[in-house]
Amino acid sequence: MKIERLRILALACGLFCAGSLAAHAASAQTAPALEVQQEGRLRIAVYGDFPPYSAKGKGIDVALGRELARRVGLEPEVVEFKADEDMNDDLRNMVWKGHYLGTRPADVMLHVPVDARLAKANEQVRIFAPYHLESLAVVRDPKRVPPVTGSAAKALEVFTREKIGVETASLADDFLLGVLSGRLRNNVTHFPTVAAAVAAMQRGEISAVMASRAEVEAALDRQDKRFELSGVSMPELRIKGWSLGLAVKADHAALADALSNAMIEIQRDGTLEKIFAEHGVTHQTP
Repeated sequence: MKIERLRILALACGLFCAGSLAAHAASAQTAPALEVQQEGRLRIAVYGDFPPYSAKGKGIDVALGRELARRVGLEPEVVEFKADEDMNDDLRNMVWKGHYLGTRPADVMLHVPVDARLAKANEQVRIFAPYHLESLAVVRDPKRVPPVTGSAAKALEVFTREKIGVETASLADDFLLGVLSGRLRNNVTHFPTVAAAVAAMQRGEISAVMASRAEVEAALDRQDKRFELSGVSMPELRIKGWSLGLAVKADHAALADALSNAMIEIQRDGTLEKIFAEHGVTHQTP
């Protein structure tokens, strides 16, 4: 909560100092009541090697996790985890149980899809506080590829001749390999990361890239005006977008409530949009 300073010098100082001390005392009393593993600290799980969200101690989720910790009066401890086979495994490893190799879980995990089916399948966790709407996008060389609009038969026909890049084992990869009865397979080029695919497009090796919008935006050089970015919307694509949120253990109600309130404040005061902008990504409200 922001404290406005009155412009009457002596009174302002007195009120501000008293208010700060009171807020600090309240924080000190509230923080231990939160269900955290180590008093005074919030252990935050983010995916490792996943720019622009999290990589080597930087990224959107890293910055957001630290801000959430600050807002609930705790010191942040950000831990980057390697993704497992699926989201159910990640929730088990990062939130409610820990990894069988001995890695202990976190107090909160970021970048969790806010999905009713996922929540029902994982009753040990509480999924809440959506903070971003992610979706697929295509960035293309307009000299080689027309706007990707309409049905798949119309929008993607160009890729029976032109090459399009994807990150291996991603949603875009699965979609392009299976759509149109597999007719695009020979022209779907695989890369280890979205950034590598975008770099290949900039070198002229491929004509377009399909990936999550945030990853494409972060990888693009905004000074390079040769390419055009647009969302992907076609009847054959069943997943139009997915909300990202937080997850804590199901019985950690006080922690969930505190983090939820903190997220509301972060959204209202513009901090969330600022965090995304600082990483070259447009924030999309869920």
